[in-house]
Amino acid sequence: MGRVGRPHGLDGAFVVEDASEDPARFEVGASLLVSGQPATVVVSRRVGGGRRAIKLDRPVARGAELAVNRDELAPLEPGAYYVSDLVGLVVEENGNALGVVADVLPGEANDNLELDSGLLVPLVEDAVAEVDLDGRRILLNVGFMA
Repeated sequence: MGRVGRPHGLDGAFVVEDASEDPARFEVGASLLVSGQPATVVVSRRVGGGRRAIKLDRPVARGAELAVNRDELAPLEPGAYYVSDLVGLVVEENGNALGVVADVLPGEANDNLELDSGLLVPLVEDAVAEVDLDGRRILLNVGFMA
């Protein structure tokens, strides 16, 4: 859902970095996990650039990961994935491993898989033949990276 960013104001609030697009995640009273431990949002406000600043019911370290339990996420349409589903999958083309998904970078036209090898792979049908979550791999169309 994001990370604890720089402080905002004098009340203990902080800017949420890489914030979820779901505003309900940061409403007052919302529960979330900070580095795996439960916390509750006690202050929530919009700040410059449409970013979100929140304060939690306990102190948290800058850079800490903000998350929710998997069962609290909305169901996805077929062919859609959460970033956490894709990170760690091996990307293969024609039986050759090109790297492991380190992150998914949002883009204007499409998202991109950032591999630990430094490659960027557009997350589009022309590139991706199959996402095999059970097999922990993403198969690319043959010849796409050639």
